[in-house]
Amino acid sequence: MTSTRWTSADLPSQAGRIIIVTGANSGIGLPTARALAEAGAHLVLAVRDVAKGEAAADSIRGDCEVRQLDLADLSSVRAFADKWQGELSVLINNAGVMHTPERCTADGFELQIGTNHLGHFALTNLLLPHITDRVVTVASGAHRGGSISLDDLNWQKRSYRSWAAYQQSKLANLLFTLELQRRLTLAGSAVRAIAAHPGYAATNLQFRSENRLEDRVMAIANRFFAQTDEAGARPILYAASQDIPGASYVGPDGLAGQRGYPTLVGRAAAASDVEMARQLWMLSEELTGVTSPLTAVR
Repeated sequence: MTSTRWTSADLPSQAGRIIIVTGANSGIGLPTARALAEAGAHLVLAVRDVAKGEAAADSIRGDCEVRQLDLADLSSVRAFADKWQGELSVLINNAGVMHTPERCTADGFELQIGTNHLGHFALTNLLLPHITDRVVTVASGAHRGGSISLDDLNWQKRSYRSWAAYQQSKLANLLFTLELQRRLTLAGSAVRAIAAHPGYAATNLQFRSENRLEDRVMAIANRFFAQTDEAGARPILYAASQDIPGASYVGPDGLAGQRGYPTLVGRAAAASDVEMARQLWMLSEELTGVTSPLTAVR
């Protein structure tokens, strides 16, 4: 697809649309929320820390509200979804963690797969009856090095490797999008599932390793090689607003997909594995206890 040099200035009016952005208080979530609110949407900042969410909301010119959501705790995910009333135009599954030490969620999942995939899997399916337009899930180019271990998704049998765990979670994001779109299509739904990745954007995501040397190296790399968080938000904004096919993957158009303007991009063969996507979906239902309204579709 030819690059259009699209930026947030090209974002069409979002008036009348209700949009949730998870993790909207920092990283690429904040400029994503800011641009959508300024374009007229009613923004819901779904954040773990409400105080930080309120501070972020104060920096947004537009209609927004803050609601508590901890994706590493399924009881919080359920509480958030249970309180939702009325239609929801767009759900943007943005929140995530990267390259963390070995940790578990409140439900005993490995932190990265639990937050990046399972939490969003549960949230999406619980909110799906309300969604009228699309689900945008933020993946990463790191999915290309990932593999899914269906019999050890939570690293209970293998020696934990933080980057491999992150890569698995990002591959899971793309497989989730693939299977969600397949089921939506078979159910005759007009809702679209789309994935996007920001490229290499300088955010706080790079500083979760709890290793001072690694964090210092990342700080130097961010300074010299990364694009801004506003530029990193462009593919997410494009995915949330443009008329593109379901199961599309949007990312930057230049420098090995690490920076540039949004366009439709390719993915690893593993991210197009329909059977793996189906099996991961079934396992995710089992682990989260969330039965999708699209479960009957096989």
